[in-house]
Amino acid sequence: MRPPSDAPPGPLDGLRVVDCSTVLAGPYATMLLADLGADVIKVEPPEGDATRGWGPPWVGAEDPETRTAAYFLAVNRNKRSLRLDLRQDDGRTVLRRLLADADVFVENFRAGALDRMGFGDEALNELNPTLVHLAISGYGPTGPDASRPGYDFVIQAVSGLMSITGDSDAEGGHPTKVGVAIADVVAGLQGAVGVLAAVVARGTREPDDGVDVGQRVDVALLDATLAILVNQAQNAFVSGGSPGRLGNAHPNIVPYETFGTADGEIAVAVGSERQWPRFCRALGLPALADEPRFATNEARVTNRDELVRTLRDRFATRASADWLADLEAADVPAGPINDVATAFETAATRGRPMTSQLEHPRYGFTRQVAPAIALSRTPTTVRTPPPLLGEHTDEILTELGYEAAEIGRLRASSAV
Repeated sequence: MRPPSDAPPGPLDGLRVVDCSTVLAGPYATMLLADLGADVIKVEPPEGDATRGWGPPWVGAEDPETRTAAYFLAVNRNKRSLRLDLRQDDGRTVLRRLLADADVFVENFRAGALDRMGFGDEALNELNPTLVHLAISGYGPTGPDASRPGYDFVIQAVSGLMSITGDSDAEGGHPTKVGVAIADVVAGLQGAVGVLAAVVARGTREPDDGVDVGQRVDVALLDATLAILVNQAQNAFVSGGSPGRLGNAHPNIVPYETFGTADGEIAVAVGSERQWPRFCRALGLPALADEPRFATNEARVTNRDELVRTLRDRFATRASADWLADLEAADVPAGPINDVATAFETAATRGRPMTSQLEHPRYGFTRQVAPAIALSRTPTTVRTPPPLLGEHTDEILTELGYEAAEIGRLRASSAV
C-alpha cells in the first residue's frame, strides 16, 4: 500500500541510490535510506539476490517456482528491482548510465571485482565526481584479509563477540552467536550513517581546485562489530584482560540479569543506586539495602555470587506475574522474556505498533517490521512491498533513455 497522496515527502526524497549489494548488510542499509524517502534501485544478478532462496519459511510456498523467502522480504521494501547481468558488456553499460546520474552507489563485491568490471575508484570518479560510494566488505579493502569473504557468523567469532555471549564456563556454557546476524545489521546501520554524512559533506563543499564533492565510504563487518563492543572493549583495555561470558548477567552492574521464578523467568535491571533499596523492599528483603557487602554497585559487583544466590532463592518463591507487578509498583525496571511474536503483540497493545501491512502483487498482504525512526515533519514511510526479481526493469531502463527496441534487445540477450 502506498502512503496517502498528501503524505509529506521523506527527508531523502530526490536522492537516488543504486544498490548492487546482496544478502543483508548492504540491503539493510539501503532499506533504511529507502524508508527515509530515497529512490533505491536494487540491481540484482540474473538469478536474483541469494536471500530470495533462503527459506523456509516462504511467502507463496504453494508455488516453488515463484515463492520468495521471508528473509528477502525483511530488508528489501521500498525498492525497485532491476535484473542486470554485469558479466555482459550491455549490462555494464546500463550500470554506467545508472551511476552517471546517481547520488549513492552501494555494493559488497569481493576485493578487485569492481576494478575488473571497469568500476574502480578512478573510473567511478571520472563517471560521476559527486557520487557517494559505500563499499561494504568483510575485513576492509586493505590488509592480508581483504580478499576473504565476510560472513556474519565468522565475523561474530573472530571479533570477540561470541567470547562474551553465552553462559559461563562454570555453568557449562560455550561461546554463542547472537540470534540475528548482528554483524551484518550493525554494518548496515553504520553504512547508512556513513552515506548520510557523505551526502551532507557533499552539500557543504565546492568542487574547486580539483577536489571532488563525492567520496568513498568503507565499512567492514569486522570493524563494525568491534565498534559495538563498547564497554566490553573498554573493560578489556582498562583491565588488561578479556572479559568472559556471564550468560544474561551484566559485567558492570548487579543485579542486572534474568531470574527464575516459580513458573518461569524474568529480566531485572537495577540500573541505579536509587533503585536498589526499592528493589530490596519489593522483594521483601529490606535489610539487603544497607548490608555493606551490597550497599553500592561496586560492592555488589565484587560480591556478585553471594548476592545472586540470595536473589535467586527469593525469586523462586513466587510467580513471574506477581514479581513483575511488585517491581513495577516499586519503579524497578523488569519485564517478561517474550518470544518474537509476543514481543510485537505486546508492543502494539502498549501503544508502540512496530508492524506495517503491505499488499504484495503476487503474495497478497504481508506483514513487515515498521521503521523505528520517527520524524515529525518528514516521516519515514513504508510505500511499496519488496519487489519481484526485475519487476521494474523496463520502467528504469525507460527512465535512462532506452527505447522499446533497445530494451527488447537487452532482454533477448539476457543482459536484463
